[in-house]
Amino acid sequence: MAIRTVLRMGHPVLAQVAQPVADVREPAVAMLLEDMFDTMAACSGAGLAAPQIGVSVRVVVFGVTHNPRYPQAEAVPRTVLINPVIEVLDPTPEDGWEGCLSVPGLRGLVPRPRAIRYHGFDERGHLIEREVGGFHARVVQHECDHLDGVLYPQRMRDLRQFGFEPEIHHAMLAGQPAA
Repeated sequence: MAIRTVLRMGHPVLAQVAQPVADVREPAVAMLLEDMFDTMAACSGAGLAAPQIGVSVRVVVFGVTHNPRYPQAEAVPRTVLINPVIEVLDPTPEDGWEGCLSVPGLRGLVPRPRAIRYHGFDERGHLIEREVGGFHARVVQHECDHLDGVLYPQRMRDLRQFGFEPEIHHAMLAGQPAA
């Protein structure tokens, strides 16, 4: 339907806790979801949270088949998740490089729990429940953080592992630490 402007780090909406969706079948939710998928695709994103386009509700979309921003990533099914809840199954921290459409051009090494169970509702009000690990778990946690006003740099342990994508990519190809 429409490609929306993605808010960048520093915008106050990105620091807010988003509100639950009362009725997932509301026409406004369907329009929001279309705009979110259009925006995510236009930006080559792996996921997008409603607050990133200025709508402070608990809605995320995600999905990856082949993505130039994540060339090594495993496939993640195209998913709508409304009012999501995450339960940590394996709290062992796993470091992984993350980027964000709201933090353009930068990457950071972020620790996340290794395995999670998540549930929420799709656009028809059907319950979705999955147990996942790896890149799938990372994407869900990253997007759901947006619903609580958290951006990935706030999760980082070492800001020396935070930088511009080309420099980090170059350092990794040379076999050096990214920072």
